[in-house]
Amino acid sequence: MLKKERQSFILRQVNLHNKILSVDLSQQMDVSEDTIRRDLNEMAEQGKLIKVHGGALSKSFHLSVASDHVYALSSKKHIALKACRLIKDGMFVLTTGGTTIIELAKALPPELSATFITVSLPAAYEYIHHPNIEVIFLGDKISKNSQIAVGGSVVSRIKDVRADLCFLGTNAISLEQGLTDNDWEVVEVKKAIVEASERVVSLAISEKLNTSQRFRVCDAGDISTLITELPASDPLLQPYHAAGLEIL
Repeated sequence: MLKKERQSFILRQVNLHNKILSVDLSQQMDVSEDTIRRDLNEMAEQGKLIKVHGGALSKSFHLSVASDHVYALSSKKHIALKACRLIKDGMFVLTTGGTTIIELAKALPPELSATFITVSLPAAYEYIHHPNIEVIFLGDKISKNSQIAVGGSVVSRIKDVRADLCFLGTNAISLEQGLTDNDWEVVEVKKAIVEASERVVSLAISEKLNTSQRFRVCDAGDISTLITELPASDPLLQPYHAAGLEIL
């Protein structure tokens, strides 16, 4: 694989999954980790991504919440508008982090009166500007990679919550592997959120369908509703519909 092809693949993976590991890229492209490290260093110098120990972060994911430089932004805005239809006055809503969750926070109708409970600093920042929603931030150690609170204390606090629904920012989803992620601490938080919620909603751009990461959050059957930017009738979504998921 030529360097240009490698770096194009790397950029898509980091934008799609927010964080990538050098060892995974090495296996996926069948090249040495030294080659991957050189590619990541070069791409970081060009401002295409953020190099971290063992891999890289998406630059768009790591920017300020005010940034418009978000991967697949129009798709995420469309998902957010669909998700807003599920929220009713008086609900208690749990949310994770991620750029699609941020778009959901920005899209909430001003007349909505509900309580949002979040572990995400950027999401909390958006929620506090809403005129009629109550905001509860569950704090602990902050993961610099994901910008959410992680650790045993926040997991314990989530277990004391009974939410009407939760919205999960999705790293990867497939019927075989379920909802998966590449950060163990984030996975532990997401597991607790799933357990604490009556209805579990996965927000995922269609490029994340039929992909998987290293750590399982939950089985596909634990997800009540899957929201993508695609129409519900799209053939790509039919296996998920057949498996019993509500598709929006």
